[in-house]
Amino acid sequence: MSIIWCLCILFMVGCELGEAKQGKYLIAGNKAVACQIVVDQSGHGTFSSIQSAINSIPSDNQNWVCIFITAGIYREKVKIPYDKPYIILKGEGKRRTQIIWDDHDSIAQSPTFASMADNVVVSRITFVNSYNGPYGNSKNPRVPAVAAMIGGDKTSFHRCRFSGVQDTLWDDQGRHYYSHCTIEGAVDFIFGSGQSIYENCVIHFVGKGIEVGLSGFITAQGRTNPDDANGFVFKRCIVIGTGTTYLGRPWRDYARVFFYNSNLTNVIQPQGWNSWNAAGREHQLTFAEHDCYGAGSDTSDRVSWEKKLSTNEVSKLTSIAFIDTEGWLQKQPK
Repeated sequence: MSIIWCLCILFMVGCELGEAKQGKYLIAGNKAVACQIVVDQSGHGTFSSIQSAINSIPSDNQNWVCIFITAGIYREKVKIPYDKPYIILKGEGKRRTQIIWDDHDSIAQSPTFASMADNVVVSRITFVNSYNGPYGNSKNPRVPAVAAMIGGDKTSFHRCRFSGVQDTLWDDQGRHYYSHCTIEGAVDFIFGSGQSIYENCVIHFVGKGIEVGLSGFITAQGRTNPDDANGFVFKRCIVIGTGTTYLGRPWRDYARVFFYNSNLTNVIQPQGWNSWNAAGREHQLTFAEHDCYGAGSDTSDRVSWEKKLSTNEVSKLTSIAFIDTEGWLQKQPK
């Protein structure tokens, strides 16, 4: 195990120990919201399953409702439908509150967790699609198997973990913010057309999840035209793992992915990016890096079509205004 990975584990454990000192039923932030609903598998809560708790919230709810999920492994598929906004899901720590399922029929069918509503806040929970096993430990053939699909607007995740192998986190559409999260996988494990900032996150490449001799792909972004506002921005993140991986490849012809001030370790392929289905149209892609460091940050052998962004472009993409011009993120309970 590398020194960097050990330090990351110690950092994350320390954060969770600090979180555990917070009151179970209060959300810290600009608002203090009581957790009206408690999910506990032992029968000491309001509900014993997470989906039952979500189902209890009225459609078109306009007030924040907090669901506190006690420690445990919840083997269920969980969905927040379009008509249930203003939900807070709060666990007891991403090592203690885990939601696990193993569906794999398609990317639409497979998500362990699907959030379709606007105004959702999630903290201290792990979402796992176990079909290909944690860390690639599975005899099943590698297939798309989504751990979480995020399709609502104004959604934020804090100190959560997303674990899978292929297509782990479907960052589908809407404006999203991920803070101090861990995302694990091997192939296109952060994909979709979301307009998202990943800040202070651990991007864990699971090289064991792919065949020997193959490289992985962290991102597969889905921007379809140059006027689309969406894209993935990785800000002050760390990329770790075993094996080798590209930073990304395009899912759609105008894909946009930017790594800023991030620690890129030696798992990064020297070329950095792969054009995949956009071969011959690379000029339409916005794949870029700025102020990154670490053994994998050397750009001397990067693909010739990697974008060099101007100071103004860097400022726009790294500003919170990239996802939030009206202040929704500051208004959310955390």
